This record gives sequence, structure tokens and C-alpha cells, in this order.
Amino acid sequence: MHFKNEVEAVDALHRSFNNIKTEIGKVVIGQDDIIKSVLIAIFSNGHCLLVGVPGLAKTLLVQTVAGVLDLNFNRIQFTPDLMPGDIIGTEILGEDRHFKFIKGPIFSNIILADEINRTPPKTQAALLEAMQERAVTAAGQTHILPKPFFVLATQNPIEQEGTYPLPEAQLDRFMFNVQLNYPSFNDELTIVKNTTGNNVPSISKIISAEEIQYFQQLIRSIPVTDNVLQYAVKLAAQTRPNTELATAQVNQYVAWGAGPRASQFLILGAKCHAAISGKYAPDIEDVQAVAEAILRHRIVRNYRAEAEGLSTEQIIKNLF
Repeated sequence: MHFKNEVEAVDALHRSFNNIKTEIGKVVIGQDDIIKSVLIAIFSNGHCLLVGVPGLAKTLLVQTVAGVLDLNFNRIQFTPDLMPGDIIGTEILGEDRHFKFIKGPIFSNIILADEINRTPPKTQAALLEAMQERAVTAAGQTHILPKPFFVLATQNPIEQEGTYPLPEAQLDRFMFNVQLNYPSFNDELTIVKNTTGNNVPSISKIISAEEIQYFQQLIRSIPVTDNVLQYAVKLAAQTRPNTELATAQVNQYVAWGAGPRASQFLILGAKCHAAISGKYAPDIEDVQAVAEAILRHRIVRNYRAEAEGLSTEQIIKNLF
């Protein structure tokens, strides 16, 4: 991809984003904010955790995104008996008496980790290590994962028996925690109309793996003014109880706040949010637009907050 300058390149990203959203919208009805968050995470080279009750088209969304982006896609259904080797691959003894590595389903561009909280910590750790390192180590050999590499994990907030919730340190690997809600009445009418007949919408491939990698680099090179940088870092710092920047409400209701990774993601997310909105540099509104999904899983409320019914989202909104 060759553009005369970065302004032209950002314009191209803005157009691509709108085209991608339109294509996905043919199949996935009424989830505009979720689609936007998933695409921001992909272009920012981050991973995404989707939290919602069963049947809200989480799998359909990921399959459609993979199709429109012309990427390889694998779905891994996490179960209590899933082993690390089932994800990353295993060494087997070949006919020539030498061990060879058979790649697991994680060797793909987009991974849908379905119900990640249903599998034991050992298997979760194997996936999270691959997310962090963008590589897999087996029998002392390092195998690089394909680029771009993006994990969309889903978690059901109900049926908590027999689940292994991800610890905070592992949740921190996800750029976004996106909450899916039930569709509106009119959206549900459209969904039912579209999915109970013979009419299957066809989607076009909009963008290639190489173009995605180009845009990922472009987003990193977007300039950020000092006041936006300071705002993002201060926003993350304010969530840490009993530190100099913590607000009174945080000191009262928060047990644990967001780490420096949140500050990095706030800036990357704001850069991407600006670019897809047709702007050439992010402002404070762009930081605020991505803040909830970035901070939601990095703030741990204390018992007082839970007893008084104060949600994490309310705590975040009060920081703006």
C-alpha cells in the first residue's frame, strides 16, 4: 500500500472502516458499538473479551469479521477437559522416527476462544501466553504465530458452576472488555426476519492481512498532543486507590486499580478511534470513547461498592 502521506493513509483507513462496518452490518444486526470496539482492537493490535449471555451472536460476529477482513479463522470451544496441547499443538513421532510438531488451532489470524472461563487455568495460561508472546513454545522450539494475530474470547456471565474465572492479571492481557446486551425490539424483529428464511446475505472481503498490518503501523505513528497523553495517563492513575491522583470515590470504593498497560491501551485506542472517525490526531473525547471498555476489567470494586450497588461503569464515568 502506497500513500503520498499519512493524511492520505488515515483517510483510507477511515473509508475502509466504514466499508467493513457496512458489510458486517448485513449479517450482524444492531451491534454497531460492539463491531466498532472489535475493529478498534484489531487495528490497535490488541485482543478483545466479549461478555454476554448465550445466543447474542458472539460467534456469528467473529466469523463475519474474519470473513470481511479476509483472514483465517478458528473457533476453539473451551471445555473443562481441554488440554494446552489441544490449543497450541503437540509433538508426534513421525514415520522417520523423528518428532515433528503438529500445529494446533491457535495457528490462525483470528481465534474465537469460546467460553474461556469453562477451561482450567493451565489451558487458559497456554492461550494467554500465546496472546502475549505472539508465539508458541513446544519441546524447546519457538513457533511464530501468523500475523495479524487476534484473540476474541467470550465469557458467559451466567451459569457460574464449574467455571474458572480469569484472574485480574490475565484479564489485563485483553485490550477491551466489551459487554453485549439483548437487542432492541426492532433489531430483534429484523434478526428473526433475516434468519428464518432462505435469504443468506453474501459478504465481500474488504481488506487483506497485509493492509491490516499496514494500518496497525499507521495507528502507532499518529501524533498525540501532550495534554491528551497526560489526560490518558491521569485517567488510569486516578483508578488506583490510596495514590496521589486517586479520587475520593476511588479511595472509598475501589480495591485495585488499572496498571500502566491501561494507559498504553487508552492512547492506542484513542489514536485508532480518531482515525476511524476521520481525524488525524486524537483528542480527549477519543480517550473517553474507549475508556470504559479498557478500564472495566482493570478496576476491582471493594465490598462497600458491591453492597451499595455502585457499578464499575459508574466509577469510570465519574472520572471524566
